[in-house]
Formats: sequence, structure tokens, C-alpha cells
Amino acid sequence: MTIHVDDAAGLYVHVPFCLRKCPYCDFASGTELALVADWLRAIKREMGFYGDFAPRFDSLYLGGGTPSLLAADELASLVEALEDHFAFSPDTEITLEVNPDDVTPQSLQHYRELGINRLSLGVQSFDDRELAFLGRRHDSSRSRRALAWAREAGFANLGLDLIYGLPGQIVEQWRRSLETALGFGPEHLSCYQLTIEAGTPLARRQAEGQFQRLSEEAEREFFLFTSRFLEEAGYLHYEISNFARGNENRSRHNRKYWNHTPYLGLGPGAHSFRDGRRWWNHRSLKDYCQTLNAGEAPVAGEEILTPEQTRLEALYLGLRTREGVDLNVLLKAQRGKIGLQEMVKAGLAKVRDNRLIPTRKGLVVADRLALGFMD
Repeated sequence: MTIHVDDAAGLYVHVPFCLRKCPYCDFASGTELALVADWLRAIKREMGFYGDFAPRFDSLYLGGGTPSLLAADELASLVEALEDHFAFSPDTEITLEVNPDDVTPQSLQHYRELGINRLSLGVQSFDDRELAFLGRRHDSSRSRRALAWAREAGFANLGLDLIYGLPGQIVEQWRRSLETALGFGPEHLSCYQLTIEAGTPLARRQAEGQFQRLSEEAEREFFLFTSRFLEEAGYLHYEISNFARGNENRSRHNRKYWNHTPYLGLGPGAHSFRDGRRWWNHRSLKDYCQTLNAGEAPVAGEEILTPEQTRLEALYLGLRTREGVDLNVLLKAQRGKIGLQEMVKAGLAKVRDNRLIPTRKGLVVADRLALGFMD
């Protein structure tokens, strides 16, 4: 595989705060808003450990949590500190995750003034009953208003996060949410199948028999419908969960995770990768802040990938995308030729330009495709 050492790196900043925690979420986030000042001081200290991480960055992703909870002066202070510590390309993609309930014309103008040029709105659904099940604090009218305001403010790069495959949901309900989303002409859509994460309130409700998740066949039907529907609407299904209105609207930042471009993660629970080494921070905000206050980097663990691990990870990640993987990477394994023949014969992938490209049918089982090339 090719390690993209000459490409500009990506920078992720984790803002670990929410007004309330969604019942399906297992991200490193909490509701202790009184600790924002402590986190901001700590993350500025963390920046000091990585001044030589990369010559430049061309993507900055402010995620969470709920970054749009930050007050105007807090967000400005964060962005200014990042600009002081790191070099950014003139065309850097700067993404801010936003809850529709937080959006105002004033906040959107402030984001523009800070140089933010891409918004990722956590809409999740345009059905109020589904939003209530997901524990979201906004309703569909707030999402519509936020999207309209974002366009009026001049944002030309909007991404929407949507969730499908809820208990009892039928495809027609999901179609209506997609049609509503398309009415705003978003440049990007991330469509995630609902996952019941262990230890979350939603997992406990399922264990208590309050609902049943969809069958595997129903989940497959939702996935295939989503892919066909959005591609027919002019969107490129470029990764399992991601759709873009043209190549130029693919998420520059997320693609770095899939092709082993170096990326730096700051904040509680954030992950980083460079030169075959991956490391991650303490998830606990308390541990994260205490470690930095003691003058140490908040690293909780690391792994050094062997060449074989790197190859297998390239297969796993590449086969989740419509770019696929280089045949030279596949055929290094003893089972390479056999696996290739089996996958093409089963209609799970096709060969084009010396690459193995998963089909729509293959993307349904993408997490298992790489197993066909393991010795």
C-alpha cells in the first residue's frame, strides 16, 4: 500500500460537551459544561506537544460532543490557538459539527468570520417521533430552519448526518427524511445505520425488551435502498456511510482515516496516526486534564502496526470505499488470487484500473470482505 506521507495531514479536535447525552451515543462526551474552561486550557497545552507533527494541515475537523455549544469567545480562542500552533494550507477544509438547536443567524456569521467553511449538521431525522426515540433535543422544524439559515449565511458546503434502521421504521419513512434532506441540496450526506452500543441507555432498553432491532435482512434492504436512492439523485456513494454531490464534495478529512494519511487528534478520546504508529488519549475528561496539568501528554495507549497489520488494515479500510484497493496489495497474500476470483464471481466486487472495487452488494458486507484475503 502507499502511505501518503507527502500529503498534508488532518487535524481533529474533540469537544467533549453536550447539553444532554443521546441514549445511543458512546462517544467520549458528557454534560459538565462548567469544565469547558478547564478543557480549553488543557487542549492548548496539548497543542504544545505536537508543533512538529506535520509541515502543514489541509483539514481541520471540530467534532464532539457538540462543538456548537461553545460560546463565541471560547470557539474563537480555540481556533486562534490552533492557528498559532500549526500551519494550515490556504484552502484548508474547516468543518464544524453543529446541533440544529444551537444555530442562529448570529452564530453562523461568527463561524464564517472564524474561517469555518463546512458545516456538519446532526439532523439524524426529519421525523419528530424518530427524533424523540433518539433522544435528540431538536425537532424537525429546527433542522429546517437551521439549514435555511446556513444557506442564507453563505455556507456552500453543508453535510447532514442521518440515522436509519430504527426499531419499527419502514423504508417509506426513511425515504421521506431523505427527500426532505435533498430539498436543501446538501453537498454531503452521512447515513448511518443505528447501532446499539453496549453500555448505552438504548442497549439497556433493548435488554429490557422495550424494543427489537430490525432483522439483518431489513437492515440490508435499508442499506441497498439508501445507496440506490441517493445515487439516482446524483450523489456518489464513496464510502459505506457517505455520499457526496460530486468528487469535490467528499470529506477531505475523513478520507485521511481511510488511506493512512497522517492525522492528529486533540482532546479526550482522540486518536492520532503517523508513520505506522497509532495512539489515543484518555477518554475521561478528568484524566485528560490532570495529565496535561502535570506537564505530560495525555496518551492512554498506542500500537505500532507491523507491515502485515498495515496491509490488512489497508484492505479492510479500502474495501469500505468505492476507490477499492490496489491489486498489488491484494496479491501479496497467498490467498490473494483465490480471494479475488471468489469475490468477483459472487458479484461482491469488480476489477477496474488495476483496483478491486466493491459493488453495492459488496458494500453491504464490507467489514467481512478483507477476510477473503487472509492466509
